[in-house]
Amino acid sequence: MPSTVGDALTRAAKTLAPSSPSARLDAELLVMHVCRLSRTELLTRDRQPLTAEQATELGELLARRRQGEPIAYLTGRREFWSLDLTVSPATLVPRPETELLVERALARIPLEAAWSVADLGTGSGAIALAIARERPRCRVVATDNSPAALAIARANAARLNLSVDFRLGDWLAPLAGETFDLLVSNPPYVASGDPHLAALRHEPVSALAAGPDGLDAIRAIAAAARASLKPDGWLLL
Repeated sequence: MPSTVGDALTRAAKTLAPSSPSARLDAELLVMHVCRLSRTELLTRDRQPLTAEQATELGELLARRRQGEPIAYLTGRREFWSLDLTVSPATLVPRPETELLVERALARIPLEAAWSVADLGTGSGAIALAIARERPRCRVVATDNSPAALAIARANAARLNLSVDFRLGDWLAPLAGETFDLLVSNPPYVASGDPHLAALRHEPVSALAAGPDGLDAIRAIAAAARASLKPDGWLLL
């Protein structure tokens, strides 16, 4: 068993090397998590002893990582748009490329505008919370059909002190009778039989796959969006 932080980091990286293309980074994140260290502390406290409990926890997390479980689920955290988000297997792990969707949304919302914005299928709340932070005058609503995901999203909003109205239901159903300046969504778009889903088996399949051709969610959103958009409103997917 590793005796110090430095020893744990070296062994963890070697353990993950056969199964992860980012073994060193993975090892750093897991050791930081187990030892409750910042990145700077990880480098400056390499001789700090590991407790037996820390060594055991690290071993368990390494075994799960070798089975392909995302780092975000192992640590319970993921950074998105410089926001420290709580995530769980009930939510898709926010991807860096999804930040492009936030960028495109912000490019259309004037800085001081009080727009109404809805995020459809919010998951951890990443997109809605990023927009709420950058455009605090906007009214932001977010929907999801998973009570567990909404619980995570609400907790993130509370911890980050951001105002978002979270609603339970499929896509635009919870928005009935309302109109918005902007609808934004990162819906599932993978075909249900796509073999690449095997590599994502730890994440909720409902957030990844959408019917035989992968377009079921996009069709549903597109068909209902017009009734929920103001004149000259935007739908961004």
